[in-house]
Amino acid sequence: MTTTLRDPTARATRTTTYREALREAHRDAMRRDDRVFLMGEDVARYGGCFAVSLGLAEEFGEERVRDTPLSESAFTGAGIGAALGGLRPIVEIMTVNFSLLALDQILNNAATLRHMSGGQLSVPLVIRMTTGGGRQLAAQHSHSLESYYAHIPGLTVLSPATLEDARGMLWPALEDPDPVVVFEHGSLYNVEGVLPEEPDPVDIVHAAVRRTGGDVTLVGHGGTVPKVLAAAEVLAARGIDAEVVDLRVLRPLDEATVLESVGRTHRAVVVDEGWRSVGVAAEVSARIAERALYELDAPVERVCGVEVPLPYPKHLEDAALPQVDDVVAAARRAVGDDA
Repeated sequence: MTTTLRDPTARATRTTTYREALREAHRDAMRRDDRVFLMGEDVARYGGCFAVSLGLAEEFGEERVRDTPLSESAFTGAGIGAALGGLRPIVEIMTVNFSLLALDQILNNAATLRHMSGGQLSVPLVIRMTTGGGRQLAAQHSHSLESYYAHIPGLTVLSPATLEDARGMLWPALEDPDPVVVFEHGSLYNVEGVLPEEPDPVDIVHAAVRRTGGDVTLVGHGGTVPKVLAAAEVLAARGIDAEVVDLRVLRPLDEATVLESVGRTHRAVVVDEGWRSVGVAAEVSARIAERALYELDAPVERVCGVEVPLPYPKHLEDAALPQVDDVVAAARRAVGDDA
């Protein structure tokens, strides 16, 4: 009889989805700290518009998983008040487009109260929202407005692109004494992958190098990261070795990781589903130009969303969003591969 010995260093893993990783992150946080609760439109009885909170109301009760009226300003303001009162609220806003109805609360209250109170008040609030296109939900539900929030002092702005970050970013966000905004790209919810049963800690400070390379740096975040990684594979088939940097944190921006990568590759392509003008890609490109100009062997390339309200028809929506071929073409221009 042959006996197979189990590797004692092997970690138990499970197959899951981005959506389920987010749900598990909520479950873990609510078990750890009874001050944590979730509020938003349809998060309790319906289980969330994107099913992230499915089953949580049955497990934790509707005091801790609370359906709200359709008033983003009102329930975001209630979350701010709860945070000031010592609780740890998670506010879910259905899409980033709707979050603009709460921008007064987020900008003029949550983000400013520490400063305006001379450090006496903290707002330990997490605001989650869905962002991005590619799902034929038209202009009212599909824009990428991360740059609006990354512009605001007093906020931390996160953009989890992987299952590990979806599972691991919520708890450190809840531990932060100041407000944290989390953008979840709608195209990622069904993405499937493998996670350890005991997940590793995740920080909300640093960017991550998802693929090493020596010829060109590709920078993305959120829903663009899978496209950037796919572009890197296409480039590899052409003999171009691309490094992929996932920003992960849009404010405060981890420029050191980006600059270190550009220092190795001497070329950069920045990919952002948001509009080109005054966006995340513009900020990253400006910092590369300010801090690493003499490292560059070619101008920084930007691949961004076309500056139109996002169309509903699939062929027009695809044309308006950055695609793998667009990233490949920009990288080839950067390395001078015109063949």
